[in-house]
Amino acid sequence: MPSNEQRRQAAKRKLERQLQRRAEQAKRRRVITASATIVVVIAVVGGVFYFTRNGSDSARQQAPQAQAGTGGPCAYAKTGEPAAKPVDVPPDPTPTPANGTENLTFRTSQGAIPVTLDHAKAPCTVQSFDHLVRAGYFDSTDCHRLTTGEGLKVLQCGDPSGTGSGGPGYSIKDEPPAGLAPAPSPYDQGGSVVYPRGTLAMAKSSQPNSGGSQFFMVYQDSYLPPNYTVFGTVSPEGLAVLDKVAAAGVQPVNGQDDGSPKLPVKIESAAAPA
Repeated sequence: MPSNEQRRQAAKRKLERQLQRRAEQAKRRRVITASATIVVVIAVVGGVFYFTRNGSDSARQQAPQAQAGTGGPCAYAKTGEPAAKPVDVPPDPTPTPANGTENLTFRTSQGAIPVTLDHAKAPCTVQSFDHLVRAGYFDSTDCHRLTTGEGLKVLQCGDPSGTGSGGPGYSIKDEPPAGLAPAPSPYDQGGSVVYPRGTLAMAKSSQPNSGGSQFFMVYQDSYLPPNYTVFGTVSPEGLAVLDKVAAAGVQPVNGQDDGSPKLPVKIESAAAPA
């Protein structure tokens, strides 16, 4: 018959084995959780935030080939697809204005969103955006997409069709952002960077030089590959409007955190301040 000391030793060994098994199980859970997090982040960075302008890749491949660009430095190219709202290709002077900033305001159904455009950051993009504003291209259009997922928090606008596939019938060459901080772990997959709160940037498809009229406004730091042209900033007044829209949530389309905003945002007009 085992002595009291032997029973205590046996109980101790049993407890140690239980603790070891629990530690191993916890370690496996951490590895699985970390792997799942990385997969989710890669999906967010590489797939969910697929700022498409012209529909799916297969649809783009079947579309008419882009025509030669304008003769100036920006080389705006006709896509061969109809514009979502009639508009001409922008002027393309030589040289492209590349200094200074300018202010404009989106008057929306949820309040004013003042923004500042920066010629130095993206001269060809700002030149095109000015052209679209003067043409009234953004007037009476809906902001069709809101994302509220982890690491991706933006409102996307600029498609008069409201479908997410409409554009102006021409494309803009990429003007990749400079000086953005690396994304923190685990969002740093694929060299992603921080698009900070208040960023105004162009949406595009996965293809290079595919920007057109769609743009997005970042209401909380978001983590993306450095492929999206940054061409301005959103004012504090504008961010208050974005915060209100984000707080109301999403009507899911591409997942629980990606769809049309529950609080509809219609751009009634876009113009420089009087």
